[in-house]
Amino acid sequence: MKPDVLIVGAGIIGAACADALSARGLRVTVVERDAVGSGATAAGMGHLVAMDDNAAELALSAHSLELWQELVDGQPQRHEYSRCGTLWVAADDEELEAARAKALTMSERGLACDVVDAPDLYRLEPQLRPGLAGGLLVPGDGLVYPPKSARILLARAVARGAVLLAGEVAALEEGGVLLADGTRLAAGQVVLAAGTRCLALAPGLPLRPKKGHVMITDRYPGFIRHQLVELGYVKSAHASDGESVAFNLQPRPTGQVLIGSSRQFDTTDLAAEPEMMARMLRRAVQYTPALAGLNVLRCWTGLRAATPDGLPLIGPAPSRRNLWLATGHEGLGITTSLATAQLLAAQMAGGQAGIDARPYLPSRFVDAGRAYG
Repeated sequence: MKPDVLIVGAGIIGAACADALSARGLRVTVVERDAVGSGATAAGMGHLVAMDDNAAELALSAHSLELWQELVDGQPQRHEYSRCGTLWVAADDEELEAARAKALTMSERGLACDVVDAPDLYRLEPQLRPGLAGGLLVPGDGLVYPPKSARILLARAVARGAVLLAGEVAALEEGGVLLADGTRLAAGQVVLAAGTRCLALAPGLPLRPKKGHVMITDRYPGFIRHQLVELGYVKSAHASDGESVAFNLQPRPTGQVLIGSSRQFDTTDLAAEPEMMARMLRRAVQYTPALAGLNVLRCWTGLRAATPDGLPLIGPAPSRRNLWLATGHEGLGITTSLATAQLLAAQMAGGQAGIDARPYLPSRFVDAGRAYG
């Protein structure tokens, strides 16, 4: 019997969609060419963060954080979950004003947050360099180990009867997909949830790869306590071209420190680049000078799938029948995976999703005069 839904990709988005769709009674098959939770999922820092660049981004990330709390409740160790909170660091008075504006926006959405002055900033994070103005503490943010969470979500779907198949989807066909080995798989609906790989199957999608580097240190328990992000991070995250770095440190439950972040356009080469790593380290040391004495164990890269407006594609593809999209999350795929899955499942199987789906519909680009396949 052919499945109701075939999902291409078993990263965090595909796994979450399999979980949500199977929970609503649909027969689900997931096809993944590599390991479950590989690709961009394995490359990500696993930061669960409320982002407020615009109302739609805040609605999606805040709702997904609520869903993450429900998922990890009672079993945080399984996800390597830590509610470390995020401390947005203000370098000067202008950035501190931005922190106050950010606090107002988040508070209106019901998110707990506190503007902190310089003395409180250093009480919270003594390793930060002198002379900073303060910051914004968002205590409800957290982190997970994304590949493990993806495996847990997919295992829940499999327990309901979902099927995981190893294989590479080479082409979309009417009523299913064609695998690289020549096998044809039929399905009622197809969901593309494979990040930048979706471009190979639907070349006209409004997606663009953004390369990112991440580094991890040896174990230094207590070096930092919160996810630390400079308030200038948003400028870097939403840049439309060029290369950029931003200060972003994460305390892993292992005692290690993850170091981010970087963004590069117009490359799909996954090789780690020493020059970009050096830029990231210089930026991080500007904020936490003692980081220069820590031992970095390794570096890796990944490709984020970015859309022109910074919001993901969640819903039916405008020009192809029975094709659905769950991609384009850029650096928020881990955070927004659960809300994405609920939005997609509500559209496909009915029911409630918790927030309005309209800002994320792929048809918005057609409506704006940008046709794609």
